[in-house]
Amino acid sequence: MQLRELGRSGIQVSPLCLGTMTFGQQNTEAEAHAQLDLALAAGINFIDTAEIYPVPPLPETQGRTERYIGNWLKSRGCRSRVVLATKVAGPADWLPHVREGRNRLDRPNIEAALDASLRRLQTDWIDLYQLHWPDRETNFFGKLGYTPANHDASVPLLETLQTLADLAGAGKIRQIGVSNETPWGLMRYLTLAEQYDLPRMVSIQNPYSLLNRSFEIGLAETALREDCGLLAYSPLAFGVLSGKYLNGRRPPGARLTLFERFNRYSNPEAEAATADYVALAHRRGLDPAQMALAWVTSRPFTTSNIIGATTLEQLENNLASIDLQLDETVIAEIEAIHTRQPNPAP
Repeated sequence: MQLRELGRSGIQVSPLCLGTMTFGQQNTEAEAHAQLDLALAAGINFIDTAEIYPVPPLPETQGRTERYIGNWLKSRGCRSRVVLATKVAGPADWLPHVREGRNRLDRPNIEAALDASLRRLQTDWIDLYQLHWPDRETNFFGKLGYTPANHDASVPLLETLQTLADLAGAGKIRQIGVSNETPWGLMRYLTLAEQYDLPRMVSIQNPYSLLNRSFEIGLAETALREDCGLLAYSPLAFGVLSGKYLNGRRPPGARLTLFERFNRYSNPEAEAATADYVALAHRRGLDPAQMALAWVTSRPFTTSNIIGATTLEQLENNLASIDLQLDETVIAEIEAIHTRQPNPAP
């Protein structure tokens, strides 16, 4: 794979990144290791995880994904070949098991989260340490519209950034990034970095797919002009864009079959748009999932496209998307569908 630079860091990453949120819930450790082996052999050098994984986040499984990856890194002796990314959780009342429900993006929480991740991952450093979502109240995880808080008690962004700078100075992290962030949040971090000579954010990990192109509104320009590229998550919209859930189908063992809570991409408008994208792929002799992934990977603001799978067959199919070049006719038809049904599942 032709590598891409992670922001202005000099770190080169593969255009496809292996997402791991199924490790420890839908995937056993042996299955996780098989996926990691396959991805590495295919040229992927970029692995993304988080302290709260697997998803759905449960007290009994929290941290299991990082442990699986740590065991793999140790057994394969391949740490130097991997660009390893993980995340620290922001405040959430739905995570009472993470630091007793008092997780914030302040110094004590970030330091505790990082040290725990390093232990689980059995490594001395993280290549990309990301803020999983903002500490402040804003619109993310599909929330539309912005309503200011009556009282903003969020951790100041400067405190968060200074903490990350100190951890980078200690050699525990190499680069930093944000996730589920807004244009204001990203630009504010970049401004503070310049103002106080602190590390710059090198990436932004937000949702992006044929069903959710909201990143293009504001953030795409920022990503390009500021060299802070997108790490696209949910590029297949929880597998919806493969077409396997159309017409009410729920394949055994599939994520939406097992977990009804993941309905973000399953509303009637999203299903109608999905049907059109799948039909387009079939007319052009393309695999629907590969078409959806190739489109995300080809966007000029995308640094890496985070693919996930529960089977090796799915992973092999997703990996093959890197060789698919969409012609102008297919792209025009994609745009026509988007014009008729823009962002049905933000």
